[in-house]
Amino acid sequence: MTSPVLQTAPAGARRSPLTAAYARLTEVYAGLAVTELTAADPDPDPAAGWVSTAALAAGGEALDAFLAWDDDQVRRDYGQQARPDVVASFGLHRYAWPVCLLVTLPWFLHRRVPRIPVPAVHFNREAGRIALRPGAFACLPGDPFADDPAATVVRDEEALRAEVRAAIAEHLTPLLAVFGPRMRRRGRALWGMATDEIVEGLWYIGSLLGEEERAMAETGLLLPGGGRTTKPYAGGADFRTLAGPKGEDLATRDRASCCLFYTLRPEDTCVTCPRTCDADRIARLAP
Repeated sequence: MTSPVLQTAPAGARRSPLTAAYARLTEVYAGLAVTELTAADPDPDPAAGWVSTAALAAGGEALDAFLAWDDDQVRRDYGQQARPDVVASFGLHRYAWPVCLLVTLPWFLHRRVPRIPVPAVHFNREAGRIALRPGAFACLPGDPFADDPAATVVRDEEALRAEVRAAIAEHLTPLLAVFGPRMRRRGRALWGMATDEIVEGLWYIGSLLGEEERAMAETGLLLPGGGRTTKPYAGGADFRTLAGPKGEDLATRDRASCCLFYTLRPEDTCVTCPRTCDADRIARLAP
């Protein structure tokens, strides 16, 4: 996913417990930037390309317009019409991948987990921008922001991981409810997609930060899989290692869901797609 960049906040802007994490995100990934809104700031203007998550979760015209962008993009870039369920799957992916980072990156970098209720988030997909009204967050004892009125101090790392899972589930549940019928998916299939967005988003940004191995380890603890239940999520990070042509270790995983890109380009599956055999993965991953 690539997008134009939002300029970072001006010098002297108020810093929240999340500011440093979101600034770091923009430093390493120019396609996405986050603006933190204060209580005095108006909602971003829909006429400037913004959509509120509350409007998306309500379905109807806002969701139709949101998915029309994906439909146009497929016809423009691939010269063919995608099935409606494919368009809806692309649209949810392009929303959920960056929005999950609103939670996972502050947790990964600073052990702070924000709650991002649906009304708090606005998205401008063409500009690569997210606007967020920060509110409650969880942290560990000893955090410099532990005495913030919005902070909930939890006892340990596992309790903080539970906060990550809960925060993302709270945000995505109403989105999955409206996207699901258009995607022709329900239940486990939808939460498998949510699992993949969490894991692959942080894995990718972790690699840009030079901390790929830690990102893999952290997501493995967050979503362990292997029969360990972290409902409503389906599956886990489930990383595995392949041997490269020179004996080097190549990290991979099998997605819990399918992005349906194969319906447009059957010969060009994702490297983590279960349809992609290990020999092809090695050929594509080896330096």
